[in-house]
Amino acid sequence: MTLTRRAFGAFSCAAMIALGTGAAFAQANLTAETSSPGNSPHLSILHLADVLGRDGIASLQVQEGQTLTNSIQNVAEGKTDIAAMPIVLHFLLEKGRGPYSKQGDNGAKLAANLRALYPYNAGAYGLIAHTSSNIEKWTDLKNKTVFNGPPRGAALVNARQAIQMAAGYKDGEDYKGMQANWGQLANILVDGSADAFVVPLTFPSERVTVALSAGNVNIVSTPKEIFEGEAFQRLLKAPGNVPIVVKWEDMGYGNDQGVTLISEDETFRGMGTAFADVVNKDMSNETAKAITASYIKSMDELKAKAPYAKNINVGVLDASNSGFCGALSLKYHPGAVEAWEEAGYTIPDCAK
Repeated sequence: MTLTRRAFGAFSCAAMIALGTGAAFAQANLTAETSSPGNSPHLSILHLADVLGRDGIASLQVQEGQTLTNSIQNVAEGKTDIAAMPIVLHFLLEKGRGPYSKQGDNGAKLAANLRALYPYNAGAYGLIAHTSSNIEKWTDLKNKTVFNGPPRGAALVNARQAIQMAAGYKDGEDYKGMQANWGQLANILVDGSADAFVVPLTFPSERVTVALSAGNVNIVSTPKEIFEGEAFQRLLKAPGNVPIVVKWEDMGYGNDQGVTLISEDETFRGMGTAFADVVNKDMSNETAKAITASYIKSMDELKAKAPYAKNINVGVLDASNSGFCGALSLKYHPGAVEAWEEAGYTIPDCAK
């Protein structure tokens, strides 16, 4: 595995402190996997690399641009120490479904090896399209080419669900789904190969910013009636899903930036994707506690690192907004529980 620039910087800082004073040192060499730049899972892991190195807890070697479906399996098998995880993947791995259908009973054994350190979200699924496409509502996706995520993984499942709930459309029947790895998305946003995009959006979103380089952009909210309906509310209670409701004035876009929110009441509504950074259950309590404590004390710093970071529920632990409990059996690492509780936070009993 290779060190990213920022992870290497964190390691170098810790090393220089150790050499210069003898009072601090990197106590462990750990590995981590995360997604491509431009979203909260990447930000979260890179921030962790920074603070763990600075605090002399560990040097974190980070592999970016990974398919997280594979990353969490690596953590479960003890091949990687930490990974960003859309928490629906824990459910799918445990049940041997979706991308883990070939795992069978082994999936449950692997899922039982995973423990969470802290939660956040990767934004909410929204529809974005260039104004020139004349796509202003979800039903306008009929017969269009829609980018809906990587070729395998939770994002594709969620995007298809979001479209089916909002428009009643199925991939391959009513619209042509276009899949590619996240690293290719920046080019696809501007090259005209897709008519629209149904992807997780933070507030503001770097994906919208990139798309603006090719023209003005519409962001289409899930219709309020559908969002508040019984079927969509059931979907929001499914493992890995959380409700995201953001008013226009809090979305981070100026009125003259070329971004238009299409909504009944200037409010974005969508199905959010709950995330957690996870480790193997065999990580020592001492290490998990130290990592989590370092994260907790640096949360304000994390929120200041990107414009959208204040809107991803950093430090929000209740079950309804973090996606824990219910049908999800994922628990926090005991060391992480100690760190959160000593910092004055409450972990839901169902997540311990």
